[in-house]
This record gives sequence, C-alpha cells and structure tokens, in this order.
Amino acid sequence: METTAWTQLHSVMNAQDGGGKNRPFARATLRRIAAFARPHRRRISQFVALSIATALLAVATPVLAGQVVDAIVGGKEQGVVIRLAVLIALIAVAEAGLGLLARWLSANLGEGLILDLRTAVFDHVQRMPVAFFTRTRTGALVSRLNNDVIGAQRAFSNTLSGVVGNVVTLVLTLAVMLTLSWQITLLALLLLPVFVLPARRMGSRMAKLQREAAAHNAAMGTRMTERFSAPGATLIKLFGRPGDESAEFAARARRVRDIGVRTAMAQWAFITALTLVSALALALVYGLGGYFALDGTLEAGAVVSLALLLTRLYAPLTSLAGARVEVMSALVSFERVFEVLDLKPLIDEKPDAADVPDGPVAVEFDDVWFGYPAADKVSLASLEEVASLDTRGGAEVLHGVSFRAEPGQTIALVGSSGAGKSTIAQLLPRLYDTDAGAVRIGGVDVRDLSAASMRATLGMVTQDGHLFHESVRANLLLARPEASEDELWDVLRRARLEALVRDLPDGLDTVVGERGYRLSGGERQRMTIARLLLARQRVVILDEATAHLDNTSEAAVQEALAEALTDRTAIVIAHRLSTVRSADRILVIEDGRIVEQGDHTALLAAEGRYAELYRTQFAAEGQDGVVEAA
Repeated sequence: METTAWTQLHSVMNAQDGGGKNRPFARATLRRIAAFARPHRRRISQFVALSIATALLAVATPVLAGQVVDAIVGGKEQGVVIRLAVLIALIAVAEAGLGLLARWLSANLGEGLILDLRTAVFDHVQRMPVAFFTRTRTGALVSRLNNDVIGAQRAFSNTLSGVVGNVVTLVLTLAVMLTLSWQITLLALLLLPVFVLPARRMGSRMAKLQREAAAHNAAMGTRMTERFSAPGATLIKLFGRPGDESAEFAARARRVRDIGVRTAMAQWAFITALTLVSALALALVYGLGGYFALDGTLEAGAVVSLALLLTRLYAPLTSLAGARVEVMSALVSFERVFEVLDLKPLIDEKPDAADVPDGPVAVEFDDVWFGYPAADKVSLASLEEVASLDTRGGAEVLHGVSFRAEPGQTIALVGSSGAGKSTIAQLLPRLYDTDAGAVRIGGVDVRDLSAASMRATLGMVTQDGHLFHESVRANLLLARPEASEDELWDVLRRARLEALVRDLPDGLDTVVGERGYRLSGGERQRMTIARLLLARQRVVILDEATAHLDNTSEAAVQEALAEALTDRTAIVIAHRLSTVRSADRILVIEDGRIVEQGDHTALLAAEGRYAELYRTQFAAEGQDGVVEAA
C-alpha cells in the first residue's frame, strides 16, 4: 500500500494538459521524497494497515444498514435488528478509535519526516562556501527553510494520510457496490469525468499560483530582514523614503492576498461542484434502485446500502480531487527545498582528512593563484531574486603568491584597497579553495585537513566584529562551549573588557543586540578578541581589526591584540601602517602580487611602494591630527 500511495501521488502529478509535456515536476522529485520516507517504512506500514482496517469498517456500516432494512421489510425478529444495531454501534466506536490512532501515526510520521528534511537542509546550507552567503538574500534563504519546509510537511502530515485512506476506501467501496448492483454502480460512475477533468486543469493553475506566492513571501521576508536590522533601519531613516518602502511592501502583500483569495475561491467552487454532482448521483441511485426494488430485481436493503456506499464513494473522490491541489502545492515546496539541496558545495572535507600537527605551526602560501567563482557556481537565481545568474567570474585576483610565516612569527600584509590582502586571509581558513598552488598549515595542505581541526587551530578577527543577538556569555562560549566562568572573566580582563561587562545590567548574561550594536565599535572588536583568546588557537588572522576606530578605541584594541598575538603565528592586514611596524615581516601586495617584503626599517630604506604608502598615510593623518608623527 505504500507503493499505492506514491503511485497515487505520481498519477495526480502527471495529470497535466498536453500529455505531460509541460509537467512542472519530474519523476525524480517523487523518488527523492520517497527516499526521505524510506527510513520510516515500519511506521508507514502500520499507518497503511490502520487505514485499510478503517476503510473496511467504513464499508461495513452501509452493508449492515441495508441488512437492517431487509430485516424490517422481511418481518424478522426484533432481536436480529437489535443485534445489527449493536454491531453498527461497535463498528462506529472501533472506527473512531482506529481513526484516532491512524491520525496519531500520521502526525508522528509527518513530523519525523520533516525533521529529517529540516536537518538535511540546515546541515547542507552550513556546508556552503562563503561565496554562497555573499550572494544569497537572507530572507529568501530563510523562506526556503521555513515556509517551504512547512509546505512540504503538509504532504506527509495531511495529504499523504488522506490519499492512502481515501484510495483504500474507494477501492473497497467500489468492490462492494459492484457486488450489490453493477448496473447502478456503472451509471453512478458516469459522472466521474466531472471530478477528473477540473482536477487536471486546476492542478497546474494552483501550482503556478503557489510558486508566485512563495516568491512574493520570500521577497517580503528578505525586505523585512534587511530593513529591520539595526544598520538597515538606520540607512532607511537617513536616506530612505518610508512611503516608497511601504508601497512596495504593500504591493507584494496585496498580491499574496489576491492569490490566497483566488486559491480559496477556486477550491470552494470546485468542492461545491463536486458535492452537487454527488447529490445528483445519489438521486440516481434512489430512483433507479427504487425502480429495481419495486420490480423485484433488487432488495430494498441493497438500495439503502448503495445509497450509503455512494456517499462513501464520492467523499474519497472529492477528497482526492482536492488533494491534487494540496499535492501540487506540497510538490512546489519540495521542489524549492530540493533546489537548495542540489546546489553542490565548492568546498568538501575529504573522508580521510587529517588533523593539524601538534605544537607551534607554520603557515605557507606556495605559488597560489586564485579567482572568485562565478555566481552560477555557488548560487541560485531564485535566492538572489534575479532572472538569471551572472556568469562572469573566475578572473584571477591572486597571481603566484608565495610566502611563509614561521611558528610564532607575525606577517603583515599591506597595500592598496582591492590589492588582494583579504583574499589571502580568506584562503588560509579555507573559506575558498585555491585555483592553483597550495596553502599549508603545519606543512599540510588545508584541503587535506579536517574542518574541526582547522577551527581548533585558526582564529580570525575581522573589521566588523560580528556578534550574535545573544548574551555576552553565549557569544564567548561559541569559541569553547566547555569554558568555565572564571575563564570567561579572565579573557575579558585580558581583552580590557572586564570593567565594562561587570557594569552591564546582567553582567555576562546581558544581551548585546543584533550584530552587537548595543556596544561601541571598539567594544565589539575587543569582544571578538576575547573570543579569540578563549579559543586558544595557534594561528591568528587579523583582517583590518582596528579599521574605523578612533585613537582611544584603537589603543584599547591594540592592547588586547598584543595579548592575542603572544606566542602565536599571525597574519595581520591593516591599512593603518602604524599597526604593523612591529611585524617580523611585511608583505606589500599590489594587483594580487607580492611586490615588496621585509621589515619596517628595511622597506622604508628601500624607498619603494611601502615607503610611498607610509609617507602618504602619515602625512594625511598628521594633517587631521589622527596620529602624531612617528
């Protein structure tokens, strides 16, 4: 019967105009849905068995009712009628109990299957490269993981149970009706095309409306996600036009409302028409059956049984016709979810990935060439909300970069904006993979290392100092969940944040706000440095960690960074050259190449690009009074 259920779903899906040429779904979609159901075969079998038992009981009641009529007409003893009535009552109780149990199994089955789907999608998205998140609109992605997953859930928790139960009831009811009177049964079935033809036309129409509604919901979700964040709301208040924002949002919301109204009215008209047809079929049974009964070719009880069975026949037909709309909507949701699952991550961990060697480690770039991947390699047009993806990409931004940072050594990267400094930093933790050459940690290519070992070895502080909308404690424990409270206070002290956190209303349990916006820029940076200190990683990357900070904040952050860099291999990127003068070696990056390298004194004496950058920056900063002359 599991096969029957999926076959029914497939036949419903296939019923498209044009002989299936314009089917919006492939057979592979159903196979993938069935794959998620396969681990739950036992529960599905139990549910199907209950559905069969419930259907048998549902058919038995009309047959017994006909026997009651025959007993009355035939003038049999009262005890016969009473026993039949008691049996009907017992069947009703049993049918209610089995129906309740079947519903419980159906709900558990649906929730279990959707749990598998949710975790599969969430885990898959976590494996996607950073390039995926830089292009994808967050609201569109959240809509896939929320609205579409819930839509797919209905296929199991509601639609599947209805399809299975109704198919079983339909088959059994037809079998019994044919044994009672095949002539009346066939005449009643002449009205069946009235059910099938509207369903064929409505299914594709509902699927199209469902897709459009899903796209509008995703767009509204994206808009709310962007506009309701602290920086987004600030931008709108400073430069935006609230009237235009409201009008655009309202236009999409109205379209979703209109689609909902059209869908509801179409379903109501469809079900009403089917109900009317079933009533006409019932009149046919009473008229023709009554004629046969008066003619003596049919028992009066058989007429009653046929009439009652007819209601059990057209009810499943009506439900199955309505289920077509639900199935098409659910398949749209599955299709949108599978679209995300089908996007292959560019970066995969090898099955036999190794751990980073113990002890102090060196970092090495060996003739590294790299270009950012095109959008069609890492993203989806529907997640970017564009008609087609940008196929441009792959242009090299790094050209044969080679250098080595010995254990405990600090290497500084300087150069013009867009020279490739941050790209180098992103290749080290394997946020991207090289096109050619190798990046090594401890002498091992990062492509051969496990992700867990990389996370335990390498930490990074970026210029935005990102924090989650959680407590100070939760943001710190992200680095090492098992850390004690004393260890938390120790890293806060070393990051020059202890006094600040102790003065907060709830101390470590104070929520820092979305992206940490309840803290100043310097405080956010020191919080990320405290997290780095707690992680105790052996390699540190500082990507513009002091950018956009005033003198006071920069001084506090620099003190915290001194703690973070002690006895660690470090790659430091900075526009402010005053922050890299103490580096063991400075690499000057221009157009994706290393054009100069050496220590601060040697590079100044060389009178090359570094000296030019240094003099230009300090002249400009001296005019503004930002820093004093060195």
